[in-house]
Amino acid sequence: MEQFALSFTSEPVIPERRVFSLRELSDAIRGTLERGFTNIWLSGEISGTRLLPSGHCYFTLKDSEAQIKCVCWKLSYWRLKFKPKDGVEVLVRGRVDIYEQRSEYQFVVETIEPQGHGALQIAFDQLKSRLLKEGLFEASGKRPLPRFPLRIGIVTAPQGAVIRDFVEILSRRFPGLHVRLFPARVQGVGSIEDVCRGIQYFGRTGWAQVVVIARGGGSLEDLWTFNEEAVARAIADSPVPVVSAIGHETDVTIADFVADLRAPTPSAAAEMVVCTRQEVLDRVASLQARMTQLLRYRLATLARRLHEQAIDRATTLLHRSLSRRLQRVDDAEERLRNAMRRQLAGEEKKRRALEEKLRYFDLRPRLRRDRERLTYGTALLESLIKASLNKRCQRYETLDAKLSQLNPRLVLARGYAIVLNPGGEILKTAAQAPVGTDLKLLFEKDALTARVLEAELQQRDPRSAAE
Repeated sequence: MEQFALSFTSEPVIPERRVFSLRELSDAIRGTLERGFTNIWLSGEISGTRLLPSGHCYFTLKDSEAQIKCVCWKLSYWRLKFKPKDGVEVLVRGRVDIYEQRSEYQFVVETIEPQGHGALQIAFDQLKSRLLKEGLFEASGKRPLPRFPLRIGIVTAPQGAVIRDFVEILSRRFPGLHVRLFPARVQGVGSIEDVCRGIQYFGRTGWAQVVVIARGGGSLEDLWTFNEEAVARAIADSPVPVVSAIGHETDVTIADFVADLRAPTPSAAAEMVVCTRQEVLDRVASLQARMTQLLRYRLATLARRLHEQAIDRATTLLHRSLSRRLQRVDDAEERLRNAMRRQLAGEEKKRRALEEKLRYFDLRPRLRRDRERLTYGTALLESLIKASLNKRCQRYETLDAKLSQLNPRLVLARGYAIVLNPGGEILKTAAQAPVGTDLKLLFEKDALTARVLEAELQQRDPRSAAE
């Protein structure tokens, strides 16, 4: 059996207690998630999509074994090429975050691609990284476009709205320009070779002063021709400046990075390559106006110099004379200001002296003291009157109590009555009321009249009579 040695210390070891606030705990969890789960890709099926009025989009990404709540903020949602739809298998890129209000973790979505686009995106990123290392995207290698090009070459499909809109905008902005179209397929089999031949044609012949590669919008697969390495290298090798006008403003291709100028749309390319005739005329008019202004300024300068030679001395003398007089005015103003200050100070001193004298004869303190004495005397008189009234009230209450005890009505209230004969005399014995006599009985609150029908006379005790 193994032997264990136990050692004990005299003082117990108590670990240091650290108390987290809920906010600190949420921030710590968020920091851990950001360090380990940022810029990651997830695959799954979208369900429960909700687009709120705030512009934020909420949905759930799930597969057969798990699910996670996702949120796409307003700005990221606007930039999405593919909007979330329920039941669609997608690849999403983003980061894991925590929503501390409900202690839930969620996935913040920045990019969404339908399943199947991931391979194309990887190829796009790999080619972009490789060309970036070779320096094909460097701004120092971009060639400036001619200010007023007269010959413009365009590589695009001969049918469709792209070439029509391009030519229409050029004709409207600056009529008389020469445009040469190299017909090329911009999608599908053979499109890569057509686009490369068009760029090489304009570079070999030297006819065009600027070349435009144009195509309308589409999906990632539709625009993939312009993400090919052959097209990118053809643009980089072209001796003529190349303008990339592929898709819509949100569409980005490898050709956009290699080209000397990227236009968001083909129509915008026409506006960026050629200025309007009116702009040229306005610039000429502006230069003419500036030249006229410079000539007028030069003439005015020479005229001023001529006048200065003639009247310079007179002007100097006049300025000196005016300066001396202005100095006198300043001195007089200063003296007047000091005199006014002294006079005001003297008047203030007199006012304070009169105020002190008036304060000595002021009746208000005396009246205040008399008012205080009157108030004290009034209060004292009122207290004496109240004491006298209280004393008299107590005496009245005492006499009233004594008088009430002698009140015969109090006896009548206990059930007794006073018997009166017809003469109004009080009867004390039955013998004073013979039979047939009308009597009056007085009670506490009322009275009644009665007639004696029978008398019960008490026999007198002989002993008492003898006594």
